[in-house]
Amino acid sequence: MTTSDPIAGVSVISTGSVAIRPEHVGPTWKNTYLWLATSRRWTAPRPINVYVVEHREGLVLFDTGQDRASVTDPGYFPGGANGLVYSRLARFDIGPDETLAAGLRRLGHGVEDVRTAVVSHLHQDHIGGLPLLGRSEIAVSLPEWESLHRPLPQARGLMPDHIDLPGLRWRRVAMEGLGDTSLAPFQDGHDLFGDGSLVLLPTPGHTPGSMSMLVRRPDRPPLLMVGDLTYDDTLLAQSKLPGVGDKRQMRTATRMVNELRTRLPGLVVLPAHDPGAAERLAAALDGGPGRRLSA
Repeated sequence: MTTSDPIAGVSVISTGSVAIRPEHVGPTWKNTYLWLATSRRWTAPRPINVYVVEHREGLVLFDTGQDRASVTDPGYFPGGANGLVYSRLARFDIGPDETLAAGLRRLGHGVEDVRTAVVSHLHQDHIGGLPLLGRSEIAVSLPEWESLHRPLPQARGLMPDHIDLPGLRWRRVAMEGLGDTSLAPFQDGHDLFGDGSLVLLPTPGHTPGSMSMLVRRPDRPPLLMVGDLTYDDTLLAQSKLPGVGDKRQMRTATRMVNELRTRLPGLVVLPAHDPGAAERLAAALDGGPGRRLSA
């Protein structure tokens, strides 16, 4: 890792809000299909976070949020049984000024400034900005990309019509040996720009190819953006799992992230839908060049 700081700032914007089931947040003993069929409650609205990194190689996004078309276009979601499942999983609220483009403008950027968008996984609330990013490189893990092309993607929460869009430049990331003992227990990952500042780490479980992004800067607390590995870092720190995903894989990924905390003191974990994530980021930046805005 270089000693000079290649990162000018880290920010978070939120492309609206989402209410989900308490069992979704977890922990729960119920099978996903059981709680999905029987739950009658919704959580308070939670953010749909997009993290923005101003790197000297160009602007980097971690996730792209939810598309406002999902609340304005009646044909956005699949019909039939799949559509019913989607409607029971989440309720979105996205105003006209709560879009990826609007959030980036508030930070002084345009969508054309985005060099790379790292997608933690391919669920709807992480790929909503893809139609705007034709000039960008879209990084997704190879296992996640392969899962998109297996049978019945919509039944697994993936909507190819909103993902595999014409004109997008996909970078299918294969994890390789890192050779960095400071990141144990993670042995494999992908150094995005080869300078050690942005490292992609495999954290499967929520989906087969879910990945996180570690942000390291000199004299700053390290940041770990974890997508939907958890919806609440307090639960993650207690090794309590969400109610959706492969429990075995999630348990392993959770253990590894918690072990990484011991290797990287002060590590700040930033999930996509944790209501406290923006404040933790602001505290980590502590008045530095990074900014926090909500779109």
